[in-house]
Amino acid sequence: MPRALSHRGTSPRETANHPFYLSSPIKSMIQKIKRFLGIGKPNPKEGNTVIVNVERLERRVALLDNGTLEEYTVEREGEQNIVGGIFKGRVKNIEPGLKAMFVDIGLDKNAFLHFWDAIPAALDAGLEEIERASSSKKKQQQKITSKDIPSIYPIGSEIMIQVSKGPIGTKGPRVTTNISLAGRYLVLMPFTEQFGISRKIEDPKERLRLRKIMQKLSVPEGMGIIMRTVAHGTRARHFVRDLAMLMEQWRAVEDKRDSGPAPLCVFQEPGLIERTARDFLTDEVDQVLCDDAQTTEFIREIAGKVSRRAKRRIHHLPTTQPIFEAVNIQKQIDEAFSRQVWLPCGGYIVIDETEALISIDVNTGRNRGSKDVDKMIFETNVEAAQEVARQLRLRNIGGLVVVDFIDMRHRKDQQAVYKAMKDRLKKDKAKTQVLQISSIGLMEMTRQRLNESLRDTMFEPCPYCQGRGRVKTPMTMSVEIQRRIVTVIHKHRDQAGDLIVVVNPDVLNRFKTEDGKHLVELERQHSGRLIFRSDPSLHRERFLIIDAATEKTIDQA
Repeated sequence: MPRALSHRGTSPRETANHPFYLSSPIKSMIQKIKRFLGIGKPNPKEGNTVIVNVERLERRVALLDNGTLEEYTVEREGEQNIVGGIFKGRVKNIEPGLKAMFVDIGLDKNAFLHFWDAIPAALDAGLEEIERASSSKKKQQQKITSKDIPSIYPIGSEIMIQVSKGPIGTKGPRVTTNISLAGRYLVLMPFTEQFGISRKIEDPKERLRLRKIMQKLSVPEGMGIIMRTVAHGTRARHFVRDLAMLMEQWRAVEDKRDSGPAPLCVFQEPGLIERTARDFLTDEVDQVLCDDAQTTEFIREIAGKVSRRAKRRIHHLPTTQPIFEAVNIQKQIDEAFSRQVWLPCGGYIVIDETEALISIDVNTGRNRGSKDVDKMIFETNVEAAQEVARQLRLRNIGGLVVVDFIDMRHRKDQQAVYKAMKDRLKKDKAKTQVLQISSIGLMEMTRQRLNESLRDTMFEPCPYCQGRGRVKTPMTMSVEIQRRIVTVIHKHRDQAGDLIVVVNPDVLNRFKTEDGKHLVELERQHSGRLIFRSDPSLHRERFLIIDAATEKTIDQA
């Protein structure tokens, strides 16, 4: 009998030396190559996967990293996404004190344009500026400051702007005159001559190669371009094709701009499905699974314009149940609306969204088994940092974020938690800024907020508690009602007879049990009777005091 097939036990060394043995890293590499080439059955629990769910009233897209939900976006029928849209607007009024102007772009609320956003912007810190091949011939332009803006754009004048931040709550959209059009590999800036490359492309040789390609591209004078991170490893012909598509798009914008008076929408960002095909179909995404055959073909068509290989990674996954339940991520989506999120170590974080900021508290929870307290706290904080970064992206919450970590004695532990947060945030497309943990264990950070959070998109304030999340206790209401009855008795001592008090059933239950004797004493102070009735439709914090003889309401809350 051959040695490999013998019944006796084989040692790990013998197994590893077997000609058919494959180590775990090799298996992982083979699986990744298969996913890249679109070979084999798609598995959403492996690699980076985009799940697309298409229904009559709603379209949903989820991004998974080895089965863990990282990003979740919802688009509903009839909703309009204006972020990235370009408008020809009209200046309605200028507020020098705010250093801002309000622009009518045809929506319910005027757009907010800060003077800083009306000045030609320098390249973002995340971009390296590249010198143009024709830079020696460039004319020196006069520098524009915020003081010049009111004279450049007086009230009533037309202005081309792009929405940089959608309406949130009571605030209207925020806009800028620094217009850009995003392509697959390039971003076209029609009103600035700057060239830039994403600093996330770290390889010096690759940056040099892209710099040479960029300088050879035929970009019209007065316009600029930025190479996106996905440009890494891309051949020159793809940039030529992408630039041609962007130029064609911009010419269509100019034609629409000249077709009518302001306010006028001249360009609108594509819908969720098309944006998904444009932004997610990179080499980092291994597969796209969609439950609708027509939408699957649509995504393949878009992918085919850019990369034929990408088409192989797009699969139709017919299911009898909703696709998010079929791939077991519905539970993770439901957890995105939970205030409390558990960590693998047994600790948990509590997330509260307020008007001013997002507060996140870290707790050890069930993680109390370790004898080394410092190690246990450090482990909880590291997991919390990683989960906070994930939850911010998943819930699409931004603005000012304050994280209250468990106090750590050693500075090296604080640095490690800070690094864990920074590393996890690299996956986030939104701009973030993180400060070191303070002496009292607080980490302050900001995250770019372009749209309403997932919670605000899916929920509305509770009509019962008016969004407070709390109502007065039966005892509190009992005290307040008794106080009001005393006021009514003294105020209408001569006129009032029997009084009917209508309350919520919870409050009446309190009256019948704990507060019965107090109400008997209260009745003795009054010439008539006190009659208590319950009304299930009455809010707990509401009550009526009615004159029994006339049936008129004397007092209410």
